[in-house]
Amino acid sequence: MRHIASVSFGKDSLAMLLILIARGYPLDEVVFYDTGMEFQAIYDTRDMIIPLLQENGIQYTELQPKEPFLYKMLERPVCKRGTKIIHKYGYSWCGGTCRWGTTEKLQALEKHCKGAVEYVGIAADEASRLEKERKGNKAFPLADWGMTERDCRKYCYHKGFKWLEDGIELYSILSRVSCWCCGNKNLKELKLIHRHLPKYWNRLKELQTKTDRPMKGEGKSVFDLEQRFLKEKRISEDGDIHHGGARWIKKNS
Repeated sequence: MRHIASVSFGKDSLAMLLILIARGYPLDEVVFYDTGMEFQAIYDTRDMIIPLLQENGIQYTELQPKEPFLYKMLERPVCKRGTKIIHKYGYSWCGGTCRWGTTEKLQALEKHCKGAVEYVGIAADEASRLEKERKGNKAFPLADWGMTERDCRKYCYHKGFKWLEDGIELYSILSRVSCWCCGNKNLKELKLIHRHLPKYWNRLKELQTKTDRPMKGEGKSVFDLEQRFLKEKRISEDGDIHHGGARWIKKNS
């Protein structure tokens, strides 16, 4: 039976892959599903790993969506359930209860790995995900090794992988390095993207101009959030100005 590692090139699946190879586990193929909307750091990490796979005689396979991500998000005709009546174009943001991109990704990976042992990079401290995914021929090495998400990040950092974007380590501002336009990013993460990754924030604003649905719900479009973040920044800076002297005196008294 073939053994395939499903790898997103985030910290967990990458740690799993590196250890599988280091410990000599059976591994015939690595498969990566490219949404086309990944951070550049993910592609950079992929490009660092492909030579290692070649050295070890491991096949590398890359899957893509049947239709481009942006077409499905913004342009694809969507009919009312059970009819041929078009009521909108595009599924809008992928996230929350409408994770259309995730669904397609999981289906494509399941089809590709059918009949093989599929190594899945879910960490030991992700109990709910483990419970949900335990089916078929899936194997969960990280859980078997007792490796947590923190352990995986530490291991990858030790091996020289940092997921840098414009000098920022993505895992210092994001809990998961998923698609840069993922609707499941929380407000804290979005605030940090606004602060540290203006290139991606501007891309989010561009997407928001093309869909009526606010990224994080009513009153929380990308533009609404930007005004909120700027206001919070001004309040914070005003507080520093008003109280900075007092703190300095206390510190140096």
